[in-house]
Amino acid sequence: MSDLNVTPSPMRRVSAVAMLGVLGILLLRVALGPEALGAGWVAMLLVFAAAVFWVSWRLWEATACRLVLTEEELVEEGLDGARGRVLCRLDDIAGVERGTFAFKPSNGFMIRLKTPASRVWAPGLWWRFGKRVGVGGVTPAGQGKAMADVIAARIGTGARID
Repeated sequence: MSDLNVTPSPMRRVSAVAMLGVLGILLLRVALGPEALGAGWVAMLLVFAAAVFWVSWRLWEATACRLVLTEEELVEEGLDGARGRVLCRLDDIAGVERGTFAFKPSNGFMIRLKTPASRVWAPGLWWRFGKRVGVGGVTPAGQGKAMADVIAARIGTGARID
């Protein structure tokens, strides 16, 4: 069986980074504009602008790869084919949630793990916190649904649809 993958949509990737960039520029504009603001407000706005630009850069880098489901694990893979971080192993998955009311990223699904794992965040693509892994963001909804269904079938449980 060939590997199943979820690849970020190029248009969603560009629009997400562009929107964050516009937010950062607006924050800079307000902080450095002609209006008289206190030094505390200016400092806070500059810190927020820097944080937004940093998240924008992280989103651009994180979405330069795809997620691949192999027979053993869900893993990041660069668009050049180089394997990256392992999101989770299939034998550690307790369940998959992709319903409307599930706490999951946009166009994605959430995996419940049997054992806690380290915290990781790849903006726009996936996150892992404790026993939860969220997959999705700037990814196509159809690819996420297909991957969630395949994972649920492989671990022997139905996907929970709320």
